[in-house]
Order: sequence, then C-alpha cells, then structure tokens
Amino acid sequence: MSSHPFLSLNGNPSWESLTPEHIREDITFALENAESNLQQIRDLKPENVNFMNTVKALENASYELYYAWGLVTHLDSVCNSTELREVHNELLPAVSAFGAKITLDEKLWKTLQVFAESSETSALAPIDRRLLEETLFDFKEAGANLPAEKRQRLKEISQELAQVTQKFSEQVLDATNDWKLVVKDEIKLKGLPETAREAAKQTAIEKLGEKEGKKAWVFTLHTPSMLPVLQYLEDDGIRREVWSASDNLCVKTPYDNEPLIRQIIKLRQEKAEILGKDNFADAVLARRMAQNGEKADRFVSELREKTDPYFIKENQELEAFKAEITGEPVDGLEPWEVGFWSEKLKKERYDFDDEDLRPYFPIQSVLKGMFELATRIFGLTIEEKPTQYQGKVIDHGLNADGSPQSVWHEEVRFYELFDTQSGKHLGSFYADWHPRTSKRAGAWMNYFKTGEPTENEDREPHLGLICGNLTAPTPTKPALLTHYEVETVFHEFGHLLHHLCGNVPHRSLNGVNVAWDFVELPSQIMENWCWERQSLDLFARHHETNEPIPEDLFQKMLRARNFMAGNTMMRQLAFAKLDLHIHRVLAKQEFDSLETSLQESLRGYLPKRKTTPRTIALRFSHLFSSPVGYAAAYYSYKWAEVLDADAFTRFQKEGIMNRQTGIDFREKILSRGNSVQPDELYRDFMGRDPEVEALLVRSGLN
Repeated sequence: MSSHPFLSLNGNPSWESLTPEHIREDITFALENAESNLQQIRDLKPENVNFMNTVKALENASYELYYAWGLVTHLDSVCNSTELREVHNELLPAVSAFGAKITLDEKLWKTLQVFAESSETSALAPIDRRLLEETLFDFKEAGANLPAEKRQRLKEISQELAQVTQKFSEQVLDATNDWKLVVKDEIKLKGLPETAREAAKQTAIEKLGEKEGKKAWVFTLHTPSMLPVLQYLEDDGIRREVWSASDNLCVKTPYDNEPLIRQIIKLRQEKAEILGKDNFADAVLARRMAQNGEKADRFVSELREKTDPYFIKENQELEAFKAEITGEPVDGLEPWEVGFWSEKLKKERYDFDDEDLRPYFPIQSVLKGMFELATRIFGLTIEEKPTQYQGKVIDHGLNADGSPQSVWHEEVRFYELFDTQSGKHLGSFYADWHPRTSKRAGAWMNYFKTGEPTENEDREPHLGLICGNLTAPTPTKPALLTHYEVETVFHEFGHLLHHLCGNVPHRSLNGVNVAWDFVELPSQIMENWCWERQSLDLFARHHETNEPIPEDLFQKMLRARNFMAGNTMMRQLAFAKLDLHIHRVLAKQEFDSLETSLQESLRGYLPKRKTTPRTIALRFSHLFSSPVGYAAAYYSYKWAEVLDADAFTRFQKEGIMNRQTGIDFREKILSRGNSVQPDELYRDFMGRDPEVEALLVRSGLN
C-alpha cells in the first residue's frame, strides 16, 4: 500500500486504502508539492520562459493536489461520515486558499505576461494558443491586474465561500436524512404502486430493524420514495405531510439555510464589485455564451412569454378536472394535490400511467441497451469488469478474467470504454445509482483523471463516474426505473461521454471544461433517444418476459409526452429566474425576508395554489453548495435545451441511429472540449446557428 494513497496516480484508485486518517497528511504533502511547482515558475528568468515551463507548467502544477482533493470530495458525496466530514472541513480552507491565490499571484501573472509578449507565441499551435489565451483570461477575470489589497480580499472571499457553501450542502443532506414518515396501517397506502410499497417496506426494515420494519412502511424525502406518494397515494393527509416536510426543508434550526444564503450572495456580490462588475451574474457569464446577466434574463423572459398561455390553460384544465371528478366547485389546488390529480388526468386523457412503463426499465437492461446505442451511433464499445469491495470480489455474472476493480461501495459497478474501430482504450468509469443516507441527493457526473498524450503521442485513458439516487432493487424485484429516471441515466451518461471521448491535449480544455451554457448539450441530447422506438427496443425490455414495450403503450407514452409541458417548462424557467434575481438584484440590496422577495420576483412564473409553496431557494444545491456551481447560470439548462432540440433535428433528418451522424457529433462536439469557442463547435456540427423553434415544437408549445 502506498504511504500516500490519495496521491497514487498510477492506475485506478484503491478505494479501500482511501480512509480519513490518510487525508490530512496526503493533502498537506500535495499542497507543499504544488507550492514548490509554482515557485519554479515564479523563479524563471524572463529570457528562459517558454510555453512548457510557464503555461503548461502552470496547468500541471497542482494536478496531484486536485486529483487527491477530488477523491476526498467524492467520498464526502458518496460515503459521508463524521470522521470524513471533520477532516474535509478542516482542510477545505487551505485547499480553497491555494486555488484562489494562483490567479491572483503577482509573480505568476508577470511570468505569464512575459511569455505572452514573447516571439514564441506567434509560432504556437492553435491548441497551445487556446490554452495560453484561456489562462490569461482566467487571471484577468480573477483580478490579477488589481492592487494587492483587492487581490488579498478576493483570496479571502474564495476561502469564505468554500466554507459556507460546504455548510449549506451538509445541511441539505442532514435535513433530508433527518426526516422520515412511518406508516403502520396498510389501508393508508391505497393507490400507491406495488414497487413503491416494497421500497417503503425495505426502508422500514433498514431504519427500524427487522422486527419493527416488517410491520411498517417508511417514507423519506429522497425522490424515489417521495415522488410516488405525491403522484399516487389517495390519502390526502399523508401527501400533505410529505409535501410539507419537503417544502420546509432547511427552513428551521438546526438546518436553517437562509443565513448561509445571505452570506453567500453577499460574498459573491462583493467579489463581483471588486472585479468591476455590476453583479455576480455579469462576472461569471462574461465568457459564456450568454455573455451577461441581462441577456440571460431576457432569454428566460422571452421563453416565459411563449410558455405562459399553455401554462395558464393547463392549470385551469387541471382545476376543472378535479371539480368534475369530485363534484365540487372549481377551485384552486393545494400543492400536495397537483401531482395526484395530474396523474389522474393523464390516465383519463391518454389511458397512460408512468407505472405502466416501469416493468420495462430494469436498470441493468437500460444500461446494457444504452451502451449498445453508444456502439451503434458513436462507435464506442463498453465492457463491464468485476469489482472488489472490502476484500469481496463481486463478479456481476461476468465470468471475466483479470483483476477486479476496487470500488467505494458494493453497489458500484465499473466499466471500460473503447473505440470500436481501433480498439483503443479511451477511458473507464464507475456507476453508483441508488440512494444511501451517506450519499448526497440528486444525480451527477464527475471525473478523476483526464488523460493527455504521452511521448509516443498515445493519449492516456480518462477516468470518470456517474452517480444517481434512482429506484433501488427490493428483495423480490430488480431496480425498475421510471421513464424519467431512464432519462436521468442517459443525461449523466451524455456528460460522461463528453469527458471520456475528449481528445484535447490539455487537461483544462478537455471534456466538460467548457462554457456552462454549452456543457448540458451532450447530456440533454442523449435524452432524445429515450423517446424513439428504434432506440427504446434496445433497452426497454420487460424484466420478466424480455418483451419490448407494446406498440399501444408506446403510442400512449408519446401522446402523453407533452402533458403539462407548459408547467414543466415554467418550473425550470422559475428556477432560472429565481437564480438571476438573487444574483442580479437581491445581492445588491437589503431585504427583510428572502422568501417574500423571491415570491414577488416570480409573479407570472408560479402557478396559483390555495397554499403558496415556498421557493426551492433554501435547498437549491445547484446554486449554493459550491463557491460558483450553477450560480447565475441555472438558465443554462434551458439554453442548452434549445441547442439539444435543434441539434437532434439533424439526427432525425439523417437517421437517429445513423453512425456517420453520431461519429460527426463525437468528433465535432464530444471530442473537442474547449479547444475552440462553443458557438463555433455548434456551427461546425449543424452548419448554422441554433434556432429555438425545435424546442417549442418538441414541447408542444408552438
């Protein structure tokens, strides 16, 4: 075993050796090494600077540190424990301070400027020039040109933001795990699908013990548990209790997140002003496709105007439907009634129930078919490998040769990805799909390693991961997913392909290291194959009979696709508007109540309910669980949805399984990272700029 297991860069991580007691020593050692690397750049004489010992050396200087810290933060996300959290939070300020100081280091900046003004730059290869330009932009954008006292304050802000956003993230996790609802009367479960009942029974056994758990059902605020309750359970009181718990998440002590949000936006605004920007949105969007907060806000507002007539009509129809069924006068709905009555209306209108599809989506079948799709369209071959956890080898029925791959939990699977034609190993990845109390909510993709060309010009393989909190298996059934969960799997896989197919010779320009309003294109375009008969037949197979989705059920699914599409669109636009309002307006002014201020800003975006739901702000991890994250950039999802809907029209025209179109997408989008501007990449693939019409057509809002 390595004396510094977190710093072992050879091969894949040995997860069993990555224990909390090694973190302090390993990260401290990595910080010292990274500082030494930076000092070598600072000490260069002007006549000796060149691309490799300045620009490239700067990119490589902290690679070991951020690889190790990436392992720590990953474990904090999937295997959270008191010991891990303690050491993570102890070291977080030092790591954050180190990262913040690089682009504010006067000597490093001067060395870069010397090189930028040298004659060598005129002879740089285009990709090397791109790295130089992006590095210079990073420094300028961070405030490298500012006076010393302002640079010092920016370092302090980065450190403070890292700590307070980490606290926000922890409180969302703790508040979620702190709540459960125990039901002991089975009559109260009327309407709940059998899959959800089984999952609730399994949760009861896990949380209450074998004896008590056999006599109860336990529901939590994790989506696979909560969503079926709100959609199907006839007991209005239980639905209200579950909804209220979710609505009030992180509202009260000890998990009250409003004070943290106030700190975060105050720090972000201060940072923006030091950088000479009016607000944080303008500061972070300057190098993204939207360019500034005003343009992003205008994009959101224009989509809202196009969506509003459908949004109003849908809610009126839902209220009328409830009145018709109950015999009561038309009236507003309570928020815990919306999912329930929407499901009933969809069933009546289309004779379709989301649960009808669940038997056709066992997770391993979904994954196998998705991998086959990647082979047919993108020319990629994916092979699963055995794993090892706590000394136990898990073969997954593969009967494979070779050493098993270490994983961080027994449910984690491991895969290798190859170019089908050449057989070249492009990268590997882990997949961790089901909820645990030690795992943060949501679904995400990330990466551990980004391969670069070696001396023989062959790129080293990348290493990434995909995680989710999807429906788990029960003692009697495999993990049977909803169609929405299938879309989530495809979405995260799209991000993963963006990383694993990256073929840029500089790590910081590879894969998902692109403008954030472009990064969702590869992920969201993958969701389109979840709606096509030809692709569904590859992975949508009944878990007992292996039969594909019957044609009549498929047609019902298509007809119901845009059911409540106006509400779905408006919900995302409301999140984007909330984000921009916080970072463009509220951060610049005093306000008494965050919630009251947000409700006022979202008039026209929120449906009218008898009880007004709180906004998502206090649990909005996308915005507040990291120093930047999706802050001032949640609009990116809709921005990229315009791109993905438009780009998919080429597949529809040329064939959704057309290998040449898929290879073209891989070569012109997936493999090129941030090697050129994103709008140039898009035009290279489509031959024109994006058009919004395709999204409106796909959503039935045209």
